[in-house]
Amino acid sequence: MANEYGINDIEASQADASVRTRSYQKAVLAIILISYLMIVLDISIVITALPEIQADLGFSDTGLSWVQSAYTLAFGGLLLLGARVGDILGRRRMFIAGIALFTAASLAIGLAQSVSWLIGSRVLQGIGAAILAPSTLAQLTANFPEGEERTRAVAYYGAVAGIGASLGLVLGGILTDWLSWRVGFFINLPIGIAMMLATPRYLAETEHRPGRFDLAGAMGSTLGMTALVYGIVHSASAGWGDSVTVAALAAGMLLLGFFVLNEWRAEQPIMPLRLFASRDRVGAYAARFLFLGAMMGFWFFITQFLQSVRNYNPLEAGLAFLPMTITNFVIAINVPKFTRRFGNARLLAGGLLVTLIGMAWLSRLSADTSYLIGIALPMVLIGIGQGASLGPLTAAGIAGVDPKDAGAASGLVNVTHQLGGSMGLSILVTIFAAAGSATMGEQDLLAHRISFALAAGTAMLTLAFIFVWLLIVRPGRVRPLK
Repeated sequence: MANEYGINDIEASQADASVRTRSYQKAVLAIILISYLMIVLDISIVITALPEIQADLGFSDTGLSWVQSAYTLAFGGLLLLGARVGDILGRRRMFIAGIALFTAASLAIGLAQSVSWLIGSRVLQGIGAAILAPSTLAQLTANFPEGEERTRAVAYYGAVAGIGASLGLVLGGILTDWLSWRVGFFINLPIGIAMMLATPRYLAETEHRPGRFDLAGAMGSTLGMTALVYGIVHSASAGWGDSVTVAALAAGMLLLGFFVLNEWRAEQPIMPLRLFASRDRVGAYAARFLFLGAMMGFWFFITQFLQSVRNYNPLEAGLAFLPMTITNFVIAINVPKFTRRFGNARLLAGGLLVTLIGMAWLSRLSADTSYLIGIALPMVLIGIGQGASLGPLTAAGIAGVDPKDAGAASGLVNVTHQLGGSMGLSILVTIFAAAGSATMGEQDLLAHRISFALAAGTAMLTLAFIFVWLLIVRPGRVRPLK
């Protein structure tokens, strides 16, 4: 009897420990996902507010893209440094520091009174996000072991990237129409403070490791991408032969070349080139870069079409994205089940293909396109595709990574996400500006330009699908790159 009772006591103790572990993991996952949702929301919550911001602060048509690009360039350009700093100084410490800077910058954006004030604050917000984002995915990999638990957690993380972006469009429209575009940034304050208070209780500090920060690499990548984006956007108004355009593009290429050379020679690079030794990861990085370029263009141009061509108010424009938001949510939360049934690679390829079809359909719009047939139904396809793609893209981007490279790999996933969005948007803005004829009416010209830009976004998605098919799906893909 004693032995029997002893076994029962041990089993009860193990059951209690299992319950406590699950509760702890749920709290950890909630902190990670809410924090990541906050930084993803601020990519899209501003989209439906862009016409109001332009009217309020006096942005030009092409200059308006810098409301997005200032954030995503600082975010993406410094992500790798942020990941490295987290590895060296401790990921929990940098997690809190990132939230604090992000929250303070959000307050500054909400109070902005000029173009330069808003752009500068968006840069600071991007820096805060660059510190915070790598720690979120690194904490996820540290707290959830390989297998079904991590698959589910990574799927939720990927779902937040898509759902957050879609939700931001709706929330931004509601807040802009009912209150002010500034409120979309003020809501970060209570969320940020709550996360800073909860983090020390649930997230364990990682071991500090000696190392260098590779500032040369961080500056090379950030300044290089900024110069490229500036040159592309500047060409929309000044032309490709303009001296400033040529100088910016040349400087961007040289700086990025320096960055790659630096990473190859550095003792402790922020982007270890060995991360590219896997076909799966290379395919995931390339596809994510192109996918986000197309998606950023979709959000940026469709909100302008709805408000400037169809004369929707911000609330109506935000609600118009609901077909995509709802389907995205339904598919994204079921990604773990779909992954078990179809496999990560096939689910990813299928999601990209559905997104591509939806974007191609949407690119046929004109000034008199009906909302239901020409906009809502393509949005349903885009929502399905986005919900099915981002989780598998995240999983493929960190597949097989050595624990010592977890921070760098998670940083690189987010780098391709953010820089893909900023680079893609700059290209599509340039294509938008070059399309059309002076003989068209104002609304017809705007609709034609938007259609042209979305067709270019379709081409980006086609390239993303090709990369996934050749590097991830096709048989024989497991051979490492030499």
